[in-house]
Amino acid sequence: MAAVGNQATKRAVEILSGGGRLAAEASRIAARDGIELPSLEAEQVRVQNVSSEIAERSLQVRYPGLYVYCEGLANQGREKFRNFSGKVYMVAEIRVTHDHLEGVTDQLMSYVEAITNVLEGSRGAWAEGLYYAGGYKVELGAIKPGGKNFLQAAKIRFELDASTD
Repeated sequence: MAAVGNQATKRAVEILSGGGRLAAEASRIAARDGIELPSLEAEQVRVQNVSSEIAERSLQVRYPGLYVYCEGLANQGREKFRNFSGKVYMVAEIRVTHDHLEGVTDQLMSYVEAITNVLEGSRGAWAEGLYYAGGYKVELGAIKPGGKNFLQAAKIRFELDASTD
């Protein structure tokens, strides 16, 4: 069952950061809104569920940072003869930092829009037995100390339907 979560996470990272999709979408939004967004490179995308405090102490962190992970699995037994048929609960957490308080939320919301646009454009089959219907929920965190001076994060939660032998 855990293999389903690993497969879904790997595929989500490929969809979000592969081929420069997310970077291109963020650039488009920045140009449209007339703001400057730091680039989000492939090495800034991590497959981890780690708090910002631990990440800053333990890892070489560059912002913005995108953390993609499987938050949970639910085998609902919808398909009688499958080992797993149910939901995979995924999170794409974007973290941004800025040296001024007023710049943090603007950057965060632009990245949230870029991520959700990429997800919306990726509806359908992600792999054999893995399907994204298109829904998501955005949760915005409070601004706190971290990074350059101020750090804010948003979690984009989405579900995948999975069916495996």
